[in-house]
Amino acid sequence: MRIIAVLMLIGIIASLGSALVFIYRDQGQGKTRAVKALSLRVALSFLLFAFLIASQRLGWITDRF
Repeated sequence: MRIIAVLMLIGIIASLGSALVFIYRDQGQGKTRAVKALSLRVALSFLLFAFLIASQRLGWITDRF
């Protein structure tokens, strides 16, 4: 469970970084690659949030404090 969350966080950061690279490389010549990368980041963030909520509801995440 923890591995999936970490991999999704790495994917979110990689997507954000690639969008930044696309913005700098394109220099205003069409933003479609940057928009796609940012859309992927939003989708991954939503999936991570949904996964964490579902994991908590299914009892995969417990309070160990």
